[in-house]
Amino acid sequence: MAKLIKLSDLLPDEECRIVAVDSKPEIRRRLLDMGLIPGTLVCCAFKSPWGDPSAYWVRGALVALRQEDAEKILITESFGGV
Repeated sequence: MAKLIKLSDLLPDEECRIVAVDSKPEIRRRLLDMGLIPGTLVCCAFKSPWGDPSAYWVRGALVALRQEDAEKILITESFGGV
């Protein structure tokens, strides 16, 4: 089984696949509604200079997430660059 890491650990231009969203129910629902569901491919577009927020390509949309929310999303290790 692949090692699981947090979405917040992903570097710009790296891709991964979401494995689980482990958050409070109301935040989890919001993240799922944005397309961050298990099995989805995600690419880190960029991180702000201070690391918060970060932007990710999810199903063709650019989504900005706070670090505290990105830490609740478990992913497979990065596939490398796009």
